[in-house]
Amino acid sequence: MRSTVQTAFTSFAAGLSAVAFLFLTNLIFARSYLVFATYTKKYFLVASFLMIATTSLLVGLLLKFFGSEAAGSGIPQVKVAFWKELGWIRLRPVIIKFVGGILTIGGGQSLGREGPSVYIGAGVASNLSGALGTPRRERRGASIIGASAGLAAAFNTPLAAITFAIEEVIGDLNSRFLGRVVLASVIGAFVVYGILGRQPAFSLPSVDNVSWLHYAVVPAVALLAACTGRIFLSATLRLRGRLVRQRRLPLWLLPVFGGLITWGIGVTIFLTTGKIGVFGLGYQDLSSALNNLFDWRIAGLLVAAKLVATVASYSFGACGGIFAPSLFLGGMSGYFLGGLLGLWLPLSPADRIVLSAVGMSACLGTIVQAPLTSMLIVFEMTHQFSLVPGLLIGTIVSQAVARLFGPINFYDALLIQDGHELHKVRPPLDLQSWQNMPIGAIANPHPIVLIDLAPEKLKRAVDDHPYAYFPLVSEGHLKGIIGRKDILSALTAGVLPEIIPAVTCYPEQTVREIGNKFIESPSNIVVVMDRESENVTGIITLHDLLRAQAAIQS
Repeated sequence: MRSTVQTAFTSFAAGLSAVAFLFLTNLIFARSYLVFATYTKKYFLVASFLMIATTSLLVGLLLKFFGSEAAGSGIPQVKVAFWKELGWIRLRPVIIKFVGGILTIGGGQSLGREGPSVYIGAGVASNLSGALGTPRRERRGASIIGASAGLAAAFNTPLAAITFAIEEVIGDLNSRFLGRVVLASVIGAFVVYGILGRQPAFSLPSVDNVSWLHYAVVPAVALLAACTGRIFLSATLRLRGRLVRQRRLPLWLLPVFGGLITWGIGVTIFLTTGKIGVFGLGYQDLSSALNNLFDWRIAGLLVAAKLVATVASYSFGACGGIFAPSLFLGGMSGYFLGGLLGLWLPLSPADRIVLSAVGMSACLGTIVQAPLTSMLIVFEMTHQFSLVPGLLIGTIVSQAVARLFGPINFYDALLIQDGHELHKVRPPLDLQSWQNMPIGAIANPHPIVLIDLAPEKLKRAVDDHPYAYFPLVSEGHLKGIIGRKDILSALTAGVLPEIIPAVTCYPEQTVREIGNKFIESPSNIVVVMDRESENVTGIITLHDLLRAQAAIQS
């Protein structure tokens, strides 16, 4: 009973935080860009420039002085918290994400509010659960129910929130958290219903009278939207990787450049078409497309412009997610292709609406590789049951395209780029089998190894990787372990860092056999060595053992 009451309470708080984020983001955008667009074009140019430049600078300063981990979507950080930190999320990045996300999206950068809503909801639930007495190592349930309630409130989509938690974070339909996720999603939906109403995110005319012909076009639309999503994924990862590694510009200044790129593209589109969809979520223009209210040729321009602006906004490190831009890119791709093919085929207005919805689902599904979520989220945002057959066909095509380029989705690719690895360990459910598991199945098989104590090499290691300790190998032999704090202190003092003695094991040894080695290790790390070559093949931390054992209970 206590667990149910606590789940309901934390879900309500998480949903409330997501609704507050949604309301403030929409309020700032409505009081700025929607108002600017009613004045002269010259006024729009000046006002929008000041708006996006000022808010982007404020976001950069927030990230510099209060926590750079609040940049980006927030969903990768939730996955790290769930699997590596056992559900614990620090409060300060949550607050920075809340403020920075409002400034970023309300200020006009081409990003979405859904990823930050998931992170904020998870962070609020995790910290509130801690305040109610839950220890750090037992907050997985709190973090996932907060994420579910946040997404349900952000999109007004409780079913999609459930499937997202299962597909993207938990990865297991049999998880003991499933019941709490369902309850949290329902409560998150009730919160947004009570405050903002039960209306769908997009109001569509009836699409009951669709023709059979449009089903022949659906695969082509899904293919175009999926390829657009794949281009976004690849371009963002490539540009973001380069920007993180560069040293000429301070990282806190990068959001300003992303904002100015978005501004240049956005005002160009506004001056030529009168549309402001490049700025912010773009839902106003997407709603117009879903109601057949403007020329399909404009949609083609909006796809290209929104694609470049979103790549820039995300890669340059602003606070925002990719759900809304993905839906925009896919919806406009479908609207454009539907209009183009309509020159030769007798497609009705209802057919073109369905094609736009299919594009939304296909683009999002390709990027996040969560097929049920991408289909349900569009269905729940429109409340149109007649879209479902087309969405199903589009989902099949989008997942085929996604799998063609590999099994890694956007969020996992970001984590790998940042030096993380999510070891979603699923140990045997009985204690004896767990204790007899070989340590190689749990260890990190790709440790970052230092081979040189040159200051520039040490600085690069701590800048590029978040780890607390690094094995040191010299002349083919393990010399010891060096701590992150020791490296930073040594770099400041201009001396060599202290080398801690390393405790080693072999990959075929079992969990039971190496238990005492963590007591012997001053760094709580055991280095895994190949028995024959004596090469370092991995490392395992006490945290790895705790995380793996916690998965037994999950």
